[in-house]
Amino acid sequence: MFQFVSLQWKSFTRSASFSTHLAMKILIGFFALYFAATFAIMGALVYPFIQNEMALDPLLTVNQFLIYGCFYWVVLRYFIQKTPVVNIAPLLLHPISKNKIVHFAMGKTLSSAFNWLGLFFTVPFSIVLVVEGHNWGGVLSWFVGVLSFVLSTNYLNLLINNNKVGAIALSVLAVLGGLHYVDVFDITVYSGPVFQALYEHPIAASIPLILLVFLYRAAFSDYKKGMYLDGGLARQQTEAKTQDFTWLNRFGKTAVFLKNDLRLILRNKRSKSTALMSFFFLFYGLFFFTGSVAMYNGPMWFVFAGIFISGGFLFSFGQFVPSWDSAYYPLLMTQNTSYREYLNSKWALIVVATVFSWLLSIPYIYFGWDVFFFILVATVYNIGVNSYLVLWGGAYIKMPIDLTSNKKAFGDKQAFNVKTVLLSIPKLVLPVLIYFLGTLYSEQLGLALVALTGVLGLAFKNLVFTTIERIYVSQKHKTLWAYKQK
Repeated sequence: MFQFVSLQWKSFTRSASFSTHLAMKILIGFFALYFAATFAIMGALVYPFIQNEMALDPLLTVNQFLIYGCFYWVVLRYFIQKTPVVNIAPLLLHPISKNKIVHFAMGKTLSSAFNWLGLFFTVPFSIVLVVEGHNWGGVLSWFVGVLSFVLSTNYLNLLINNNKVGAIALSVLAVLGGLHYVDVFDITVYSGPVFQALYEHPIAASIPLILLVFLYRAAFSDYKKGMYLDGGLARQQTEAKTQDFTWLNRFGKTAVFLKNDLRLILRNKRSKSTALMSFFFLFYGLFFFTGSVAMYNGPMWFVFAGIFISGGFLFSFGQFVPSWDSAYYPLLMTQNTSYREYLNSKWALIVVATVFSWLLSIPYIYFGWDVFFFILVATVYNIGVNSYLVLWGGAYIKMPIDLTSNKKAFGDKQAFNVKTVLLSIPKLVLPVLIYFLGTLYSEQLGLALVALTGVLGLAFKNLVFTTIERIYVSQKHKTLWAYKQK
């Protein structure tokens, strides 16, 4: 065990992108502390709030909505949680038991914040339950049962990481939530007594424990089956299908890169899932424009929503340029092409996807023409400013992407992860700040300033691209070195 830990530490510290990964982990750590404090406060205050403000049974109410928490946890793990990577192939050449390798890799998943953040809610809530007079034995069995369900979603994530169950879980969550919201079907009526039984009948806590053991063993067997050099860990050869995209030839040398990007998106699971995630960004506005969340009511939040709605592809795919090409980046650098042509193709793809997202968002007119103009202004800003920022930032994100990772045990199966979100924060705050400064005079001026910033960005495209190109050239050899790291 200590040998595995030592190898993982050396792999982390000797990586070409060590400083970037370290800084990101520190930043993620601060966010984890923030959410831990938030969960702890919620766990301590939810009991008196439900009892005094809602006049309901706190434990029963929490149990009713735990079903949504389970679905939500599965979805978050599937799309965000990173499966720990263990470089298995070299280990198989040494006299190390396969069981030890798999147990260590699966044990690493327990360090995920998705596992222990739940404790910051359940522990304070359980303490409050005991203080308020609930049977301590029942509270303990409830705590063990809920914790077992949370850990079960961890190992369920390992099993479903190679298929579409995560997307199905998201669809089920959306359907159940929608039916509950319109009072057609309330799943909590049926799920509440199930979780309540963990408190009323302590023996019921054995059921989630058995489920946890079963999922662990199933995930263990699933990954162990693929641990042999001549099959499971080998690259699978499939028949290649060609797409000509001759209609792009009108764009000259840039067309070569555009064709490569379209083929990359269509042929690989990793890029396909990223493109799919960008589609779900379109529904983000429902949190802001429907008035369902009181704190999101306000023009500045509408700018924030507009950036997200039209910038789904920009943030999820554009954030990792040129990492998408890491597998053949050295070959690209040997071709008689310039960085300008390469960056132009990426920018054009991002712009087309952003405009297409805006067209798909037109139904938001239902919530008012002002909402439509907020999204339109945000689209202009995304094209004129954020499209450059993602390309600029990409020069420093030296993270190789394995396009076939969905087929490798313990591979990097993220299509959209926490790092992407964190690196997107500056791109979201700046337009809101510009709008706020404009609203000191009038709301119309705020919108005009955001749109004008985007238009000016387009006007100075050549100047900006010259700067970005110079950065890519200066980072060229560092990027090539980073992409060779395992």
